[in-house]
Amino acid sequence: MRQGAKTGIISAIAAAMLAAGGYGAYSLVGSDKKTSADSAPKVRTVVAEAPAADLAANGAKDFLDAWSKGDLAGASQLTDDPQGSLAALSAFRDKVKPSAVTLTPGGPATPAAFASATAGPSGAAATSPAPSAAGSPTGGAPASPSASAAPANQVLLSYKSKVEFAGTTNVWNYTGYVGMVKMSDGKAAVHWAPTVIHPHLGAGETITTQPVFNPPTKITDRNGQPLTNFPSLSQILLKFQQGAPTGDPNDAGTGVVITDDAGKNKPEPLFTVVDPKPGKPFKLTIDANLQAAAEKAVSEQYAKGNKTSAMVAIEPSSGHILAVANAPATGFNTAFLGATAPGSTMKVITATALLEAGLDPNATMPCPDHITTGTTYHNDFTGDQLTNTFTQDFTISCNTAFIKQGGLSLQSGQLASVAKDVFGIGVPWKTGISNVDGVVPGAGQSKDETAGEYIGQGKVTMNPLAMASVAATVQSGTFKMPILVDGLPQQPAARQLSPDVLAKLRSMMNSVVTDPQGTATPAMKGITGQMFGGKTGTAEVSATAPTNSWFTGYKDNLAVSAEVLGGGFGAQAAAPAVAEVFKVGNGG
Repeated sequence: MRQGAKTGIISAIAAAMLAAGGYGAYSLVGSDKKTSADSAPKVRTVVAEAPAADLAANGAKDFLDAWSKGDLAGASQLTDDPQGSLAALSAFRDKVKPSAVTLTPGGPATPAAFASATAGPSGAAATSPAPSAAGSPTGGAPASPSASAAPANQVLLSYKSKVEFAGTTNVWNYTGYVGMVKMSDGKAAVHWAPTVIHPHLGAGETITTQPVFNPPTKITDRNGQPLTNFPSLSQILLKFQQGAPTGDPNDAGTGVVITDDAGKNKPEPLFTVVDPKPGKPFKLTIDANLQAAAEKAVSEQYAKGNKTSAMVAIEPSSGHILAVANAPATGFNTAFLGATAPGSTMKVITATALLEAGLDPNATMPCPDHITTGTTYHNDFTGDQLTNTFTQDFTISCNTAFIKQGGLSLQSGQLASVAKDVFGIGVPWKTGISNVDGVVPGAGQSKDETAGEYIGQGKVTMNPLAMASVAATVQSGTFKMPILVDGLPQQPAARQLSPDVLAKLRSMMNSVVTDPQGTATPAMKGITGQMFGGKTGTAEVSATAPTNSWFTGYKDNLAVSAEVLGGGFGAQAAAPAVAEVFKVGNGG
């Protein structure tokens, strides 16, 4: 730009500003970089000195007044974290949707009172703006990343909150707390933490409204039959009696709750905005007849030397969980929470990966007596069977053949990909109660570790819930996330098996339960079905402990998996237990 043109533009701006009264002329004409920097707003920071009592009280009042009036931008500027507090206050307004918020300053509060108020149902304190008796902040979760660290010598004040809602006379009253700090400009500000909004609110949590239901009058099976006489279901029934997750929308009320953003914890109820209608009977997907058979089967196995036993039955067409049984019934829920090596039941997934890699069921797949990959692996029988086919190795459960062929045909991480993309293993499951997801390690494992994974050892962990779902997926051709309540969301797997691979896999699993050499054929004697297949598993847990017995399989529209800890071979304990449930069948 020519110098004369530049001078003319500046002169025109100056003339315009002077015509308007001269405001701003100095900042445009005659300013330099040093003057501009000196006039820029200085960033406020928290100082170590505590604010005086009156300064703290006035700062808290100004903040509460602005929040009460809905001036959230103004309120956020009265904190040490304007950005984080504005986001949180806006979320409270948008998610809780109060018609009015009245906040009244209280007075000085003690750390003990704050600690008591922030202790939620679990007893853990939420994020704390308050100093402890020793002078350091109490509580656990951190405040917003952009907030200044709370100094020890802040001033803790309480306030009274009155929250009203449109369409109801129910008013939510609670006591809140703010920690006041002194800023570098000499003013007091609210030290921002989630607890400023509500004492129970912590980092990684959201306060919101959602439908709420009264506890059901009773819990029944899918056909309306009572479930109170099944010991394995006692803890599950208690969970649903305390509040069903879903129900008739016409019966729902509205409640203010704190939810865990990660979805791992149950929402914490804070206040009922609209009262729900009286409770009704609530149905689970459980089938009382199958539950009785499952409880009897695992109890019989437990009686043989106090061997912890667990079983899960699933309806493949829907993903509905039809039975959950544990022995001992009042102990750990091994069926849902167990995490142990599944042994050769894992070969269902390994076989799937090999079929997708192009291996034909009739292809020769030598079964040597042993194989060394760092660890020396053996079979449950001795001798070489070097002319075996892929199907024969699956039928008799040859470990060495699967390890050798897996090393030749599969890439690192391929087993984990098939487990996740086809069988949903690795996708977080939400069954309606707490469960532990199956684990298949991804790429990057050692050759020895990967070898073990092909036969369900190493770092692979499963439970009867996961392995029943694997069998259900083969039976139906589609992974359906197991659920205990009809209507719960069921996240699908990424893909389905091709019809060709699925047909071959079903044929191989049928051989296990019908072929004279099949490991489960003796246990399944007399059982038939239009669709019938399974896989035994024998899992080593240590060099000295007895092996765990596993079986997973399906008979028509019923998939069942059982584990008997210390039960020996899969055909010795788990398979006979599942056979008892297959005999009952899924009558609907």
